[in-house]
Amino acid sequence: MEETNFGSQELLEAQAHVWHLLFSYLKSMCLKCSLELGIADALMNHGKPMELTDLAFALSIPPSKVEAFGRFMTTLVNLELFSKKQDISGTTKFVLTPMSHLLVKKETMNMTPFLRLILDPLMCDSSHTLGPWFKSPMETPFEFHFGKPLWEVVDEKPEFNNMFNEGMASDSALVGDVVMMTCRDVFKGLKSLVDVGGGTGTMARAIAHAFPGTKCTVLDLAHVIDTLKEDNSLVEYVGGDMFVSVPHAQAALLKWILHDWNDEECIKILQRCKEAIPSREDGGKIIIIDMVVGITTDKHPYAVETQLLFDLLMMSLVSGKERNESEWKKIILAAGFTDYKITPFLGLRSVIELYP
Repeated sequence: MEETNFGSQELLEAQAHVWHLLFSYLKSMCLKCSLELGIADALMNHGKPMELTDLAFALSIPPSKVEAFGRFMTTLVNLELFSKKQDISGTTKFVLTPMSHLLVKKETMNMTPFLRLILDPLMCDSSHTLGPWFKSPMETPFEFHFGKPLWEVVDEKPEFNNMFNEGMASDSALVGDVVMMTCRDVFKGLKSLVDVGGGTGTMARAIAHAFPGTKCTVLDLAHVIDTLKEDNSLVEYVGGDMFVSVPHAQAALLKWILHDWNDEECIKILQRCKEAIPSREDGGKIIIIDMVVGITTDKHPYAVETQLLFDLLMMSLVSGKERNESEWKKIILAAGFTDYKITPFLGLRSVIELYP
């Protein structure tokens, strides 16, 4: 057996790295706490930098907890959720950063519903069972922990179903704004589009607003469509099953859908979409908005790590996965498509165009 002789300095550095991994769960808890307290909203409503005591007062934090709250804010600043600056008198005050701007509830690009969804115990508790799940016959850690698949729980719990739909809608609102600013050419000139698994229709409405000449349809399961107060002046809602059939349109959109499913299921979905669109010569195509692991426009060094962690989330919740380009190519060709184009427009996610 080969000996491993690590030096004491190496082991101390390794210990620090292990500690960093060990305590990383507290980053999520800091994020959750900042949402519960409404720190970003308080700073936005104040309209200018705030001292710690003023911020604590605005959040109804009692004087006995201000010292602890200051330590908490120091951590949030280190995590870049907030920033601090000194005025001419040397007083430290807190301000928003681009990250915390995404936590302001009244802003269009507001991630709060999505964050609340992912941090809900139903979404994250099953991660505690990864170890025993690997040796179990259950398909997912979620099913191992809760005794039934995620989608079954969504159907059974109306409050969680609403939270799920609101979380997906908030992401669609953010992505819709960015897409319309950065990659309009993907949707330009389309006469019709069906948003497959489009939920409450946020993305479809954004496309309809940007391109009034495009007829937009939303396909989702009946229990999703039935909860909507429909506005058919912009989009049409159709209840159905994407594994069975997809309404005909010039293009089919799959935003953050295929990562929920395994390869065989993805191939079936893509085949149903292929049946619903015309030939390439007549402008038919499928537009996928999803991660391509290893491809990103995000400049942070942990971008690919985040993609890999998201893949573990998919493994924990459903039978899907985040795919690299070779894995995408495999299912694209298996579904009968001959050509595709990947454009990394959206930070950790890309736009993938498929042509029949």
